[in-house]
Amino acid sequence: MSTFLIEPGAKLANRYRLDHVVSETGGATRWKATDETLARPVAVWTFAEGFPRTSEVVRAARATSRIPDARVTQVFDADDTSPVPYVVEEWVIGSSLADLLAQGPMEPERAAGLVAEAAEAISAAHAQGLHHLCLSPSKLMWSSGGAVKVTGIGVDAALLGNNVPQPGAIDAQGLGNLLYAALTGYWPGGPQSGLPGAPQGPMGPYPPGQLRQGVSEPLASITTRAALPQLVGQMVPGPPISSPAEFCSAMAAVPRLIPLPVSPAETAQQPEPGTSRRTGEFDATNSQRRSSRNGSAPARSNGARPAPSRMDQRATRDKGGSAKRILIGAVAVALFAAVVVGAWQVGSSFNPGSDEAVDPSASTTEDEPDGAELTVFDINGARGFDPMPNGDGDEHSQNAHLAFDDDPNSSWRTQGYWDPLEMQKEGVGLLLDLESSRQVHEVDLLLSGGTHSVDIRVGDSDEVSDQESLDANLPTAWSGSVSGEETLTLEESATGRYVLVWFTELPENDGEWRGTINEVEVRGT
Repeated sequence: MSTFLIEPGAKLANRYRLDHVVSETGGATRWKATDETLARPVAVWTFAEGFPRTSEVVRAARATSRIPDARVTQVFDADDTSPVPYVVEEWVIGSSLADLLAQGPMEPERAAGLVAEAAEAISAAHAQGLHHLCLSPSKLMWSSGGAVKVTGIGVDAALLGNNVPQPGAIDAQGLGNLLYAALTGYWPGGPQSGLPGAPQGPMGPYPPGQLRQGVSEPLASITTRAALPQLVGQMVPGPPISSPAEFCSAMAAVPRLIPLPVSPAETAQQPEPGTSRRTGEFDATNSQRRSSRNGSAPARSNGARPAPSRMDQRATRDKGGSAKRILIGAVAVALFAAVVVGAWQVGSSFNPGSDEAVDPSASTTEDEPDGAELTVFDINGARGFDPMPNGDGDEHSQNAHLAFDDDPNSSWRTQGYWDPLEMQKEGVGLLLDLESSRQVHEVDLLLSGGTHSVDIRVGDSDEVSDQESLDANLPTAWSGSVSGEETLTLEESATGRYVLVWFTELPENDGEWRGTINEVEVRGT
């Protein structure tokens, strides 16, 4: 029976209900399924009729189930004699390395801890004659139960065919690639699992120590020896690392931290037996999710930036936002009273019985004075703005709200870059949605980390694919350098629904270049 005739809802072995397709690999299909007997989610592989390696995959799955390491994804069932051959595996709930890197590179010690755990699992598999051969950021998981999991051991290699001359070297390089990605946020072999490809030098990808400061020399050397063997002997001493066992041995002396933060969207469970020997050794202070920007961020070695010298003034002014709303209400009441009095005076001037002379200069309406107070516009949404083709379309949008939450100690930050932007892209920024077109006069910014080169762009469309459409849809209304807290007054008011705080040059912080917005406020009429 062909896999391609199977539809969601089909049941295998009168037990495993196929829910939906996750991926397809040359005639093998991976499903998310439900084990109805035990009422739990599972992953199920099925195979197209005539798939040449069905028996090899089933044998590899059975062998994988005998590896005595809980970090290896469990195999629950495998059968190549039924009308539809299948393999049933554990469905890992948690975050992949790609998910963990969505906030940027990890702290070096945590990167070392995560990948070292994976290396020990791969090494245990090699001791049983099993390999992976397809290590990628999506294959390394941090489960919601607090355990490192490596998916695809044995099965992935069998799907592609095990006949490779040096499987140990391939998996050692795969581990090096994972460590390179965890340290830098780049994948050395080109874009992979949502990660951008590493910047290239004359000899290939730059070593991790050149992309990020704070990586110890031993850790940088191990990464290069495993991931970039072509640089060994020229940029780093020592031989290439050619097996998972060698990788584990090299990592033994490197300081490392485990566990990693668990996603707050899932309930943290007790760690699974047999995983990290250090699981649970850190308190909640050091285990916050990287999406939090209040305090130290595990994703980076540098924490939240100290506020500028005017922070106290800003905090007093913005505290809760309630004082500002009260003031605006008081002004509205005063203006209403003035209109009533003016109307009464005008009415009196037309009253024949009035003894007072009419002032010929009086008018029923008055022009708005130059010093009229501007309205603070509500920001109804925001996102990190990193348009293609040089960007990846997003820039930590999940933290965009922290730039206008009335808390100057929280912030939205760009990714960490290896130069001020001049070599990588035209710019990057934060796009604010005012919900409807407004006349913008001022933008108040509170930045930290150093001097930023900033454009304020205003327009009614956020459709941007290149510099030309950026200039057309979000033209520049203000340009200059900003550090700390500054009010940017537009020489001429600009009208639009969207306000883009666009960084064209970033300050350096701990060897990385990044932009940080603690608070932003848009005012106008």
